[in-house]
Amino acid sequence: MRNFLEFELPIVELKEKISDLKEFMQLKQIDLSEEVNKLEHKLQVLEKKIYKQMTPWDRVQVSRHHNRPTTLEYIKELFTDFFEMHGDRMYGDDPSIVGGIGRFNNRPVTIIGHQRGKDTKDNIYRNFGMPHPEGYRKALRLMKQAEKFHRPIITFIDTKGAYPGKAAEERGQSQAIANNLFEMSALRVPIISIVIGEGGSGGALGIGVCNHLHMLENSTYSVISPEGAAALLWKDSSQAKRAAETMKITAYNLKELGVVDEVIPEVKGGAHTNIRLQTVAIREVLKKSLTKLDLLDEEELIQHRYDKYKKIGDYSFQQEFKNEKVLVLN
Repeated sequence: MRNFLEFELPIVELKEKISDLKEFMQLKQIDLSEEVNKLEHKLQVLEKKIYKQMTPWDRVQVSRHHNRPTTLEYIKELFTDFFEMHGDRMYGDDPSIVGGIGRFNNRPVTIIGHQRGKDTKDNIYRNFGMPHPEGYRKALRLMKQAEKFHRPIITFIDTKGAYPGKAAEERGQSQAIANNLFEMSALRVPIISIVIGEGGSGGALGIGVCNHLHMLENSTYSVISPEGAAALLWKDSSQAKRAAETMKITAYNLKELGVVDEVIPEVKGGAHTNIRLQTVAIREVLKKSLTKLDLLDEEELIQHRYDKYKKIGDYSFQQEFKNEKVLVLN
């Protein structure tokens, strides 16, 4: 039985009951197939109900699942001939951001993404997927290289946020992220970003300025974590569930707000239950995105990116004293 989350407990209990009943049948040589069939039908109905009615906090938990596929796992499934590149040519290499060149449907592309660890040792090596400035500088170096050789850029977003430590600040964390935002906005090649887990704060935006932004169904994208928001709003991080309900950080919320272009459905139980089946859905979305963006020339790509971010939010002008126009965010 795979690791399960709290909201999945009724499913796990019913599965264990079915398993025990099948074992009892085998042991006692008694035919209870009718009862088993009824329970299996009940299980299908229960799974459909629970996974269809997931709350924002449930999706936050799935997005953080320690078995959730990482960037390198998706690269292995989606791309061929991947060649990883290292270093920012200024300070060093940051393992929490991986990047390189590969082929998607036999087409050369540049792939960049946050990389978390799969166990304690790996997480320490990857700094729990929280990049240092050299990680963002490495990413930008690869993006500029992609622009030079006219390769589309595909980024995978999965981080709680950029590393907030003293050393990262000393090496110019905020400047590195800001420079990425500035440079990515004007790159003359298609940029497609996919949020595969958590998309947290400027750490996510540092490789997320794009033409098309897609999100896996159970991923999140937010300026702050629910725990951080709860600590700021109510001085109590244990109110994270309450914060998640109000923050509009899930894929469907962000699709409604115009932040996300497409929500990628996940396999039943989450992407971690079947990565190969999940990559089929991701591959189709990538193919569709590239086909659309291939119709745009370099200047149109930049304008498309500008228009995308300009349209986010609801703005209006109101007349005030002396006929001055004051911009109001609704």
